[in-house]
Amino acid sequence: MNNKENETPDVKKVLVGCTGSVASIKIPLLIQDLQRFNKVEIKVVATDHALHFFDRDTIPVPVLTDKDEWEMWKGIQDPVLHIELRRWADILVLAPIDCNTLAKVANGICDNLLTCIVRAWDLNKPLYFAPAMNTFMWQHPITAQQINMLKNFGYKEIHCIEKKLACGDTGFGAMAEVPTIVGYIKEALNLT
Repeated sequence: MNNKENETPDVKKVLVGCTGSVASIKIPLLIQDLQRFNKVEIKVVATDHALHFFDRDTIPVPVLTDKDEWEMWKGIQDPVLHIELRRWADILVLAPIDCNTLAKVANGICDNLLTCIVRAWDLNKPLYFAPAMNTFMWQHPITAQQINMLKNFGYKEIHCIEKKLACGDTGFGAMAEVPTIVGYIKEALNLT
């Protein structure tokens, strides 16, 4: 039976990717806010370093990691998780995208589940990214180049904000606030 036959009409599927930035502590709040919408299904793809900042057992939606990718595939006819997730999702939101993952995506490196999804992403579907990094990392000239590369791919930036960061520095580099990120998702998918 085709998976499409089992789907609920008009359900919007949101795939949230999170990386090794301290801003990943906001993932539980982001998921909670997204669950307030009608007809939304959510999955999270977390890098191993993202899991340092939240307890995956407190997230009421599937949280997938590299381990899931490799455990799922046993032979040629088996589904490939990063392709299945690309097919499943209506939108991909990288929140936060840390400096390391930003560099990987800008250069086409796909060495984990999340970066493989990004590399295989259907460019007819929206992909949003919310950078989060130290102010001096944000101010480094290569960061602007990498942000522009992602925009040239057609990805949409949810700009970082200025505030006192977890490391104690003050300046730009903090991930956009959760309501801002949710607002972009709501608008992109016409959520109610």
